[in-house]
Amino acid sequence: MTIEARFLVRQGGFTLDAQLEIPSIGVTALFGPSGCGKTTLLRAIAGLEHHADGYLRVGDRIWQDDRNFVPPHRRPLGYVFQESSLFEHLSVKGNLEYGARRAQQGKHQDSMSEAIELLEISRLLERKPATLSGGERQRVAIARALAVSPQLLLMDEPLAALDFNRKQEIIPYIESLHRELEIPVIYVSHLPEEVSRLADHLVLLNSGRVLASGEAHEIFTRLDLPLAAGNEAAAVIEALVAGHDEHYRLTHMEFSGGRITMARMDAAVGSPVRLRLAARDVSVTLDHQSGTSILNILPATVDAMKPDGDALVMVRLLADKVPVLARITRKSADELNLIPGKPVFIQIKSIALLT
Repeated sequence: MTIEARFLVRQGGFTLDAQLEIPSIGVTALFGPSGCGKTTLLRAIAGLEHHADGYLRVGDRIWQDDRNFVPPHRRPLGYVFQESSLFEHLSVKGNLEYGARRAQQGKHQDSMSEAIELLEISRLLERKPATLSGGERQRVAIARALAVSPQLLLMDEPLAALDFNRKQEIIPYIESLHRELEIPVIYVSHLPEEVSRLADHLVLLNSGRVLASGEAHEIFTRLDLPLAAGNEAAAVIEALVAGHDEHYRLTHMEFSGGRITMARMDAAVGSPVRLRLAARDVSVTLDHQSGTSILNILPATVDAMKPDGDALVMVRLLADKVPVLARITRKSADELNLIPGKPVFIQIKSIALLT
């Protein structure tokens, strides 16, 4: 199942003209600066706003075209807003039951029970929303959306109203949706760190238009896009835990480009992990260095280069087929005679564990 959407929306001086295709599995992030049209597009997909110039196909069902429009209450989807929007007069259980009424016949109890287990909220069922923390409220809101037994889950910046500690509390639960659900999730965010951690597929929006759409690790490292520029540019790598060095308290992770080592983490061997490699923390050398404190040195090939300001160059490299970025000086690039296709080694000074 894929999701195909086309919308032309004119609101005051703003125009959304978006066409995209979203995969049927994993988390797709609608990403871009505030005011670029992310929420407008999400609400159009939900049917909360009816725009005549729209088309939406979910799998083999047409939810909107020039002749038909399925109203939002008849669309099998769950929607999580920025604010939890819980019914204050109902208990947590009552809120979930309200959502579950929309589930297909026969799935009411199953979908609600699964949501309670996935979000770990069984101890909260008899409490009223006013007694919950911000993170707990948003977990209940997600559970209520899942109680519908949706074919599609829409999330509009669900962490925006939370402080840092509450965000760290709830992100693992959102990550669990990725692992446990067999439905597509469309997730709106303007924060690169959220998207790096959560998204499999990325739709990059700017001024109401789709700049690019594709696998997140590719979009983050495309030199023709704004994400691969500046001090915050980074690559995202999927790896597996290969083992632990208990003596030195290190963990080894492997991906197709080689082995990466970092401080000991609590993860079973074979567990998938997601790593963020900031371009500013990657250097390039022609030979494999020895006598260095840097543990992570990998063979790579220069794929492409682009100026990044007056003094710097962004280099896109391939470790096997996995893209990595390095932000180095123009002088270094010239002295190393870097050109596409040239074999080099990358030295990774710092790694951020995302999952």
